[in-house]
Amino acid sequence: MQRPYVQETGVAVDPQRPAVSQHKAAPQRTGASATFSELLKRVKAEGLLDLDPRYYIGRLTRNTTLLVAGLTAFFLLGDSWWQLVVAVWMGLCGGQSSFMWHDAGHKAMFRDKRAASAVGYFHANFVNGVSFGWWVNHHNRHHSNPNHLDMDPDIGRRTAIFDIKQYATRTGVQRFIVRYQSVLFFVLLVLESFKMHKTAVKSIAQGLTKRPVLESTLLLARAAIYLTCVFTVLSPVLAVTFILVQQATLGVYFGMIFAPNHKGMDVRDGDEETLDWLERQVLTSRNIRPSWFIDFLYGGLNYQVEHHLFPAMPQKNLGRARELTREYCAERGVPYHEVGFWASYREVASYLHEVSAPVRRGDVDAHLERAA
Repeated sequence: MQRPYVQETGVAVDPQRPAVSQHKAAPQRTGASATFSELLKRVKAEGLLDLDPRYYIGRLTRNTTLLVAGLTAFFLLGDSWWQLVVAVWMGLCGGQSSFMWHDAGHKAMFRDKRAASAVGYFHANFVNGVSFGWWVNHHNRHHSNPNHLDMDPDIGRRTAIFDIKQYATRTGVQRFIVRYQSVLFFVLLVLESFKMHKTAVKSIAQGLTKRPVLESTLLLARAAIYLTCVFTVLSPVLAVTFILVQQATLGVYFGMIFAPNHKGMDVRDGDEETLDWLERQVLTSRNIRPSWFIDFLYGGLNYQVEHHLFPAMPQKNLGRARELTREYCAERGVPYHEVGFWASYREVASYLHEVSAPVRRGDVDAHLERAA
């Protein structure tokens, strides 16, 4: 398998090098003359880092309208199997809501920290049952060292492996999943929302959040209201089915959002970071080619390169930042990777398939010896 490379910058990669070895090799400083400060000046000159609260008030209003529409349909339909359509709708609304806590956590919304925190806790804990405090800490660590095997918690908490040396830490069912991870990675996304609920409870119980009382109260209130409504309006079997469908939809949507961002891009390991900030963010991130629908579907996270370079940038400015970043990368010889919607998932699946190939062949140890 070879990871497709979309030529955006005039910088080519060797098509004969297999994707995994290409990612594991020491990064080549093809863009050694590039500096983040120079790109930052261009971005600041156009005011792209300036906050625009009115924009986010509009986004919050739109998200609230979507949620209210779903709730209205829920109560109007009553005990009907058409509620499963509503369950899918509410799952998608939860995904849209996650963009609000995401941008609030990155301080891209409001200068007032209290307003941003209110948005974050409400949309994470109350709407989706996710711990906002845990997520902020986890996500900030990911942004600091994306795709670093030892420093990026987004890699560490997955059953799937992104380098064959991770296989030794997998046991039992996990090893079966790794064997067929190019398929099961996507299948198991239906459980992602449930895993986030479990992580929220666990992180609060272990004292890993700054506001455990607030977070616990919001989670309990959500659970009480949600379960009361579902089991009061719907019959028991339909109620359980509704919950499963909604949470599965939300889990798959979460997975759609995060899977293409970094999976299959450059990885590093070791005790220290080997890339500077610009290379670290550009070489490890994959953009999905924008359109009005893709921008809506991904909440701006399809501009993953720009989001990682400028995490506090309001979503509405990422499109212009993309143009500036592509121009700068082309000038300085920094590979910039952007593909279409379907191609992004094919790349992820192909990468996972190749990483797990030694497991299917039964030569993991021999493969590690050759790579040493």
